[in-house]
Amino acid sequence: MTGTVFLLGLVYVIFFVVLLQGVGMALPVVIVLAGGLLVVQYWTSDKIALAAAGARIVDESQAPELHAIVQRLCLTAGLPMPRIAICPTDMPNAFATGRSPRHAAVAVTQGLLDRLEPHELEGVLAHELSHVAHRDVAVMTLASFFAMVAGFITRWGFYFGGMFGGGFGGGRDDRNNSGASFMLVLLVSVVVYAISFFLIRALSRYREFAADRGAAILTKSPSSLASALVKISGAMSRIPQKDMRMAEGLNQFFIIPAGLKSGLSTLVSDHPPLEARLEQLRQLERQLETL
Repeated sequence: MTGTVFLLGLVYVIFFVVLLQGVGMALPVVIVLAGGLLVVQYWTSDKIALAAAGARIVDESQAPELHAIVQRLCLTAGLPMPRIAICPTDMPNAFATGRSPRHAAVAVTQGLLDRLEPHELEGVLAHELSHVAHRDVAVMTLASFFAMVAGFITRWGFYFGGMFGGGFGGGRDDRNNSGASFMLVLLVSVVVYAISFFLIRALSRYREFAADRGAAILTKSPSSLASALVKISGAMSRIPQKDMRMAEGLNQFFIIPAGLKSGLSTLVSDHPPLEARLEQLRQLERQLETL
């Protein structure tokens, strides 16, 4: 994760320098627009994710067993109790969201509750609480800031062409300089967006590994999470494609993405391959047995 964050930061520094040279006075406009989107995403990520999943917050009287497991895990991990939500869908999955442990929410689907044994559910919830403890939503949001800037310029650059290099006014030399500056920034934006696309997804995969490890240590039972992952991935193949497509927008939050990927597509996936996750959990199981 450290290496990936370093590379991502290096790419962003180069991008910022090019922006400063090529955009000039328009740079604050681009930064403010992207920064505004970032702030909205950062502060409302929990509400957006819960609303997108159709999740409803449940209290202890509505889901006593679910609350009991989360409370026990939070006490062990030293975390504040998050809000608990249930999504009324048969697709088995879970996710955590929120900018900090004090503003977190953990959601599970009805399909997950129907399929998992209590110890398996505990493993899944421990995974999600590890995301909360690591502030993964905040980390991934901040990591994507300049990627958002690059994407903004790449997708809408031609509409803002007048901003670059002082606009299209002036003589022919000014217009040529303006066009050259614009094309340079647009080209670099495309490159930065492409590189950051892969780096951010690599960072996401590493954080999934970290959450699996955190769950295994928290519960002292890596096999429980492994069993849950196998059940969830197996059940995914029996979920109607319509429901899977509707859920794909939340893949970055889910413990198992909707629509399993393999082969070269894992390079652009925000989750590690299932077998790699199971192998890590098997290794942790062996390590815990020797303690």
